[in-house]
Amino acid sequence: MGEIRLMKGNEAIAEAAIRAGCDAYFGYPITPQSEILEYLTVADPEKHTGMIVLQAESELAAINMVYGAAAAGKKVMTTSSSPGISLMQEGISYMAGAQLPGVIVNVVRGGPGLGTIQPSQSDYFQSTKGGGHGDYRLLVLAPASVQEMADHVKLAFDLAFKYRNPVLILSDGIIGQMMEKVELFDPIPRSENIPDWAACGKKNRSHNIITSLHLDATLHEKLNQQLKEKYARMQRDEVRYETYYCEDAEYLIVAYGSSARICQKTVSIARNHGIKLGLLRPITLFPFPSTAIANLAPQLQGILSVEMSHGQMVEDILLATRQFPALKVEHYGRYGGVVPTPEEVYEAFTKLFIQFN
Repeated sequence: MGEIRLMKGNEAIAEAAIRAGCDAYFGYPITPQSEILEYLTVADPEKHTGMIVLQAESELAAINMVYGAAAAGKKVMTTSSSPGISLMQEGISYMAGAQLPGVIVNVVRGGPGLGTIQPSQSDYFQSTKGGGHGDYRLLVLAPASVQEMADHVKLAFDLAFKYRNPVLILSDGIIGQMMEKVELFDPIPRSENIPDWAACGKKNRSHNIITSLHLDATLHEKLNQQLKEKYARMQRDEVRYETYYCEDAEYLIVAYGSSARICQKTVSIARNHGIKLGLLRPITLFPFPSTAIANLAPQLQGILSVEMSHGQMVEDILLATRQFPALKVEHYGRYGGVVPTPEEVYEAFTKLFIQFN
């Protein structure tokens, strides 16, 4: 058993980065994720593990520092919250185009604009559909607990280097600020191995050129084809999700992150009223568990997407169930930083699906 601590979600992210053998962290403070930078500054991992921690001048500077360190083959991470992630989008697109690994954490707050420092899930489109320019995708992990905040850091680094692609951990202000027991994994020593693709000095080999710029259209099309094939491998091999009372479910809630935690109680309320309601929690938002939802569809009378947004993930659910046009798919959400209660979700569910049957 690993070390057990009571930690905030943001603290778990920071501690996990140190334990995952992260070489460098570049970030900028913004609520509700500032504790990540604060924790790393106080922990001073450079003294103990050699991990560099630097507060950049801005989010733009931070993501370009991540690009540079990733190009040298290093394990590197940044974190921010919604408008800060927006500022990073150009650099994230560059990293995807240059096929560079890196871990990016978004502890989501309400928007649009400067919005509020309260929790939200309104960055789903930005995260899963490519918030920057060009045909690119990020692997997107959605933790629902402080334990997963820690575990997903290690997983994110593994996936980033497996696919040479940025990985985004999409959390929110609830999980970032809440405190829970977490079992920390044993530290992984920082690796001195340099990937053969990295820009780290020629050393008796041909040049390694890290760039996303290809002025020849045919060469750039070839790169895009390679990226397309890589994203297809992700969709084939990296789908992760969790089901809760789905075996006999006649109705299904699909929710991720803190909304999924809330909806577990909603399922219990429904079951106590004799309604066979289940929950499917996507752990990867890209790749999305479309097949799992489609496989459940024939037994269902309806699906409710619960999100702290106007309704974004619901579009992926509609795509997953498009071969079942008679299946009713609805959305319920609160936004602007308002968090729904389990009872509120249950009331919305019964109004949408039960009272009109």
